[in-house]
Amino acid sequence: MSQAEPSKPSPSNHKQPTLLDALIPVFALIIMLGAAVYLFSSDSSSGANQIALVLAACIAMIIGYKNGYSWNQMERGIVKSIGVATGALLILFSVGSLIGTWILAGTVPTMIYYGMQILNPDYFYAACCLLCAVVALSIGSSWTVAGTLGIALVGISSAMGLDVNITAGAIISGAYFGDKMSPMSDTTNLAPAVAGTDIFSHIRHMTWTTVPSIIIALIGFTFLGLTADATPIENQLTDTLALLDKTYSPGLHLLIPLLVVLYLANRRMPAFPTVILGTLAGAACAALFQFDNVIAFVHDDTLVPVVALVKGLWIAMFDGYVANTGDEVLDSLLSRGGMSSMVTTVWLILCAMAFGGVMEVTGLLNRILESILTVVTGTTSLIITTIGVCIGANIITADQYIAIVLPGRMLKVEYTRRKLAAVNLSRSLEDSATVTSPLVPWNTCGAFMASTLGVATIAYLPYAFFNLVCPFVSATYAYFNFKIEPLDETKISTGEVVG
Repeated sequence: MSQAEPSKPSPSNHKQPTLLDALIPVFALIIMLGAAVYLFSSDSSSGANQIALVLAACIAMIIGYKNGYSWNQMERGIVKSIGVATGALLILFSVGSLIGTWILAGTVPTMIYYGMQILNPDYFYAACCLLCAVVALSIGSSWTVAGTLGIALVGISSAMGLDVNITAGAIISGAYFGDKMSPMSDTTNLAPAVAGTDIFSHIRHMTWTTVPSIIIALIGFTFLGLTADATPIENQLTDTLALLDKTYSPGLHLLIPLLVVLYLANRRMPAFPTVILGTLAGAACAALFQFDNVIAFVHDDTLVPVVALVKGLWIAMFDGYVANTGDEVLDSLLSRGGMSSMVTTVWLILCAMAFGGVMEVTGLLNRILESILTVVTGTTSLIITTIGVCIGANIITADQYIAIVLPGRMLKVEYTRRKLAAVNLSRSLEDSATVTSPLVPWNTCGAFMASTLGVATIAYLPYAFFNLVCPFVSATYAYFNFKIEPLDETKISTGEVVG
């Protein structure tokens, strides 16, 4: 995913937008999205939200035209905004292919097979969160964790009769904790760069809000696990394991694609080539160890085996895998993947980025942010305002990078003016922009998590405890002026901080 900074509106003969101008498309969007959720529930992201975003973008364009912006200027803003999301779209498509080949190769069934034997339902949710946190911390990527371990953990929870919505919330909580605290994470590098501090000072300062937040989340997941009563009886568990064993012959050798992805991510290879190589590793495993399954998947006796093998792998990459184990629940669980499965998500992201692009290039977004800054009266209100602005930017611009860069760039001088160290700003950016991005259905992160895990954003949102708690912990620290670092005056005199 690229880290392009958002564009600024042109300073030519454009009329400055009023606050009413800026709020009209936002309120229109809120009303239309609310109507979409009311009418279509969890299916709203399958088309209704897209229409709402396009109509809101049209309203913003009308206001922009009124203020002197031409169609070409607004179109360039849309194109640039969508360009920011291009990396995310490539990753989305590649993850679709990865899921298809990994199921066909037996990699995902193997993770489910061993996970069902190791993970106890009583602590399953907490274990999911902790496992994803450790892996994300080591590789610095919440998306990679969700696209690999996440899909297996959702499968295990479904097979155990546990709530997949809670499981998805636990996966996202752990993945974003690890991503947020890892020096290899892109957002963890971006936030201090925008604020004007170094990454390790940033991470040290984040521990004060992030560690309590993950502890609270783990307590919540432990409680939910201990009170869960949907565990299947032993016979059902045994039958599922036997079916997986018969169909896929699970073994540690089938985890090679997972190890390939984790190794490449740990070596800091970019996400897109990492996932593509993981997909090819899955295809190789399918060809070597699941030959009969691939041939059976094609359902075409007229093809010679080698041709059928190639066709089966090809189908898994672009259209996903369809399981045929004989068990309806297991077949539903394992029939997933393919680039085509991500088309609706890409559609949602394109519409969201178009709306954000128009809001940005016409100056409407800046007008909202400027008005918000007028309520800042002290340190507490400044930090809480930062958190609120970042969350709002996630909703309006649909991209966590813009939600970090734009508020960070605007508020940096204000933090210096109030003699607050840059780590306060960088921590606030991460405590809000980074962690709330997967909670917005049309945000690139929210759309990715919903598509990858197969759970609607609105369904897992109440259970993404870490992501929900972290902004409140950060705001509480600000309210009590706890662990708020003052600015080192020597840094201004030496030019390290620009006031």
